[in-house]
Amino acid sequence: MKRILRALVLVVFAAIGGGAFGAQSPAPPANKGTQVAQFKALIEATWQRDLAASPLTATYYGDTRFNDRWPDVSAAAYAGQLAANKRALDTLRRIARGRLPVAEQLNYDLFKRELESRIAEAAFKPWSYAMTMREGPQTANEVAEIMPFATVADYETWLKRLRALPAYLLQYEELLRTAAKEGRTQPRGLMQRALPILESQAGATADSSPFMSRFSRIPDTIPKADAERLRAVAVEVIGKQVIPAYQRFTAFFRSEYLPKCRESVGIWDTPDGLAYYNNRALDHTTTTLSPDEIHEIGLKEVARILTEMQTVMDRVGFKGTRQEFFQFLRTDPQFYFTDADDLFRAYVYTTKMIEPELPKLFGKLYRTPVGVKVIPATSAPNTTTAYYNGPSMDGKRAGYFYANLYRPEVRPKYEIEVLTAHEAIPGHHLQIALAQEQGELPKFRRFAGYTAYIEGWALYSERLGFELGLYKNPYSHFGMLTYDMWRAVRLVVDTGIHVKKWSRQQAIDYFKDNAAKTEADIINEIDRYIGWPGQALAYKIGQLRILELRARAEKALGERFDIRAFHDMLLESGAIPLDVLETRVDAWIKRLRPQQ
Repeated sequence: MKRILRALVLVVFAAIGGGAFGAQSPAPPANKGTQVAQFKALIEATWQRDLAASPLTATYYGDTRFNDRWPDVSAAAYAGQLAANKRALDTLRRIARGRLPVAEQLNYDLFKRELESRIAEAAFKPWSYAMTMREGPQTANEVAEIMPFATVADYETWLKRLRALPAYLLQYEELLRTAAKEGRTQPRGLMQRALPILESQAGATADSSPFMSRFSRIPDTIPKADAERLRAVAVEVIGKQVIPAYQRFTAFFRSEYLPKCRESVGIWDTPDGLAYYNNRALDHTTTTLSPDEIHEIGLKEVARILTEMQTVMDRVGFKGTRQEFFQFLRTDPQFYFTDADDLFRAYVYTTKMIEPELPKLFGKLYRTPVGVKVIPATSAPNTTTAYYNGPSMDGKRAGYFYANLYRPEVRPKYEIEVLTAHEAIPGHHLQIALAQEQGELPKFRRFAGYTAYIEGWALYSERLGFELGLYKNPYSHFGMLTYDMWRAVRLVVDTGIHVKKWSRQQAIDYFKDNAAKTEADIINEIDRYIGWPGQALAYKIGQLRILELRARAEKALGERFDIRAFHDMLLESGAIPLDVLETRVDAWIKRLRPQQ
């Protein structure tokens, strides 16, 4: 999964639609100048205003101008962002689309689509649900993962951000208080999982606080006197400002917010919950599929993959039931490392093993390197097996595949190849790095976040592993099927929880019955779907559409079909909605198809 430090960014992105622009809008375009110039000025000005409104997003992209602050999450800020989105849309509509070049017309359509999506979503106050078991103020220290720490000024900037943290936590407290009054809370069981992390932040000493970690490893390039001064100031700020702020927020969270959280797990049990879910399904899949239709697609995919799983079970000569095979995979020591370092090295090795094989399937490759890092300890117990954080726009930070090393004894070896293919290459890193390197595209296109495309590509990439020499071991093959099943199950349980009123245990049981994921992973996954309605639908819907488009191109072009050219065409536009992707593929086929 592409995380983008969602823990810190979503609370602002929720107000502006999860995209990359729209915090404020410039004045209507003047009469002078061309329509193209006016349009480009609009999207660039809006991009810049967005970065100012969402400092954590700017940090993620590598824009350091706002690294000393946190976002404004007040009610007034959200109202201002909604008004600005509406003004931006009004401004856009006064630009004549038909006078723009064809390429700019696509930019116009995507820009308009995004603004309309944000305005529609804002009606449901999505910022109310931004905090989950794994994401929110409890893991705010993790923003340091993507900040530069090479100079004294970099450390001073982090100290300024830490000094601003108490005010941010006060705003977040008020945000949750309002959400509770309106009945827009996360389930209590989910929020109880966040409490221990908050308590660890509140109960830390300055020296043991995770906010201190960067000051405990200041590079030797910084003069010793400066390093000692920075550490002393950090102890002061963390001990007297950050930790007391967490103590206050934790007390509020425990005594006021948690008791008001709902007992139910589905978003249906919130104001306009079913309408909100429909909105999220539309946004995350970029299709008009209804939740019922998505649920049925999931059931069919589960049945198909079970047949493939049986084939592999027969191949290894297993004589028991599917559930017995799952239990064998979950418990046999041969499938697990006991040492976290060994697990980490296996991920690094697999990443480097895949990379030389990529030219078989791609004509154009990324320039930005990919690395492997460990998921920070604050979020590791409550987060998924892995996630990806993209490179900075200035090229100074690589893309990173973050692996979860918490409890290596529940992280199967047979998942390593498929997980690396998804999170690193040819999945997230290849697609996202290539998109960001498309310098001719406007920034909102290079950094677009259409989940169905991004996660659909990463899931499609898992199957590309066969063509890259992976899954030769039958258990790794089964691991790939387990991951494919994982995403099929998502269609069933996500719609089940949020529309069909399934219980948490019902969703866990369905997952365990159909996939060999370990119980720890399954519980974390189900709780993730509970806290982030609709997002889990994107993976399988996107993958199925890409597979369908590939099959269509292969059939139409026959011997003229070139897999490298096909992939390059899919990737050169950056992330786009699935209907736009289909239009591009059909046009590509038409250009290459022999004349009848």
